[in-house]
Amino acid sequence: MKNSQSMTAVLLKAIKQSDQSLYAIAKATGMQKTALGRFVSGKQSLRLDFADKLASYLGLELVKKDR
Repeated sequence: MKNSQSMTAVLLKAIKQSDQSLYAIAKATGMQKTALGRFVSGKQSLRLDFADKLASYLGLELVKKDR
């Protein structure tokens, strides 16, 4: 069985590996920098629409896992 990570963990890892500032990511995705900063620091979760925009911007996609 493959080791699966939560969507939050995958998004956080992709943000850190992007080497882009939170400001640049927020501007490109239409998010507020403060909301993105709270997500990165673990103080707030993301709305689904912003998680989708963030994943798309970072080149991630959701795929169904075979059972």
